[in-house]
Amino acid sequence: MNAAVATRSRWLRRFHQADDAAVRLICFPHAGGAAGFYFPMSRALSPYVDVHAVQYPGRQDRRSEPGSVDIDELADGIVGALAPILDGGPLAFFGHSMGAVLAYETARRLERRAGFSPVVLFASGRRAPSRRREENVHLRGDRALLEELRQLGGTAPELLDDHEVMQALLPAIRRDYQAIETYRHRPGTEPSCPIAVLTGDDDPRTTLDEARDWKHHTTGGCTLHVIPGSHFFLSEHTQDVAALITARLLVGP
Repeated sequence: MNAAVATRSRWLRRFHQADDAAVRLICFPHAGGAAGFYFPMSRALSPYVDVHAVQYPGRQDRRSEPGSVDIDELADGIVGALAPILDGGPLAFFGHSMGAVLAYETARRLERRAGFSPVVLFASGRRAPSRRREENVHLRGDRALLEELRQLGGTAPELLDDHEVMQALLPAIRRDYQAIETYRHRPGTEPSCPIAVLTGDDDPRTTLDEARDWKHHTTGGCTLHVIPGSHFFLSEHTQDVAALITARLLVGP
């Protein structure tokens, strides 16, 4: 089924029917990513978990909309999109890389503004929000940005080699990199939901110590799951990650 299956929101896409699922999982893509990145995850989790993937502005079917270079602005937009469905049953969040930070900031806002908390936040492929590195990929030229994407994986080589396609995609990718590289964690109330951290054992962007520090960003407990692979271990181990999500959401910690 296509993205029109279930939602009229500009922000959310649903790829598989799962109306009888016990919980809905809101998935936040990485920098440069789009909702379709989570199609395999949606397929693996359906019909037991109802997956909704966030579509950021400025790409794919939202390419005519202005993009954003600010994590806070994006989180505010997602909060507005989720507000109408908060009373529809339990929600969980899953974010990969930049998406993990967006899921976290969205959870903070929902708890502060609406008294709502997801049942669990899965933070994948990203160091804790308070663990900062000086990064400037968004300031580099197109060739250097493409090399960064090539090194991280997660983007098909044939796509990276298609000059015309990449010229169309690079502005949105650069905006995302600017958003996450200029993000600064602001101390304050942390989410009460538990956080399940997933990290690749060979991820150049997240050390185990940086992953463990997610424990400082919740009052609900934190678990760490180390998975074989680099930054995009999620693409290589979709079934394993889906099993972990299912066990956590349908069985419990």
